[in-house]
Amino acid sequence: MGLTREEQQAARRKAFLLLEHMDHTEKGLSDRLRQAGFSAEATEDAMNYVRSYGYLNDHRYAMNYISFRMGTKSRQKILQELSGKGIDRETALAAWEEAAEIEEPDELAILRVAVEKKCQPDTVLDEKGMRRLQGFLQRRGFSYGDISHVLEEMNITCERNF
Repeated sequence: MGLTREEQQAARRKAFLLLEHMDHTEKGLSDRLRQAGFSAEATEDAMNYVRSYGYLNDHRYAMNYISFRMGTKSRQKILQELSGKGIDRETALAAWEEAAEIEEPDELAILRVAVEKKCQPDTVLDEKGMRRLQGFLQRRGFSYGDISHVLEEMNITCERNF
């Protein structure tokens, strides 16, 4: 049967409407168009159409995403989130390097802020509390070495039961 002119125009219109409200990744826009009921052919045509105008750019999306989150999340967590949004690792890493040159993130400072949200310096935690704190920080993409360093620096210790 093929792509009808009506479906082509409707898919292009929908792509523009989606991009008007929020920047999307290529995967994100493609998924939204397919969810709206457009055929694979109409989706691809609409993607090429908005791409030709420069409205669809995964590198730009990654740069914006990183810039807004660089001061509050670890590098690893941001790269993981971008991967989940369909950004390939190479594009995400290139965007990170570019953004890092401009903003120079301090991951240890971000980590300190995350720790301070959970407990104050000079705190003694029980074993379960320490495991919870470390797990919380690791899930946010911080390395075990950095976590240990910051906890030691802030004198947050685990009580020893003998």
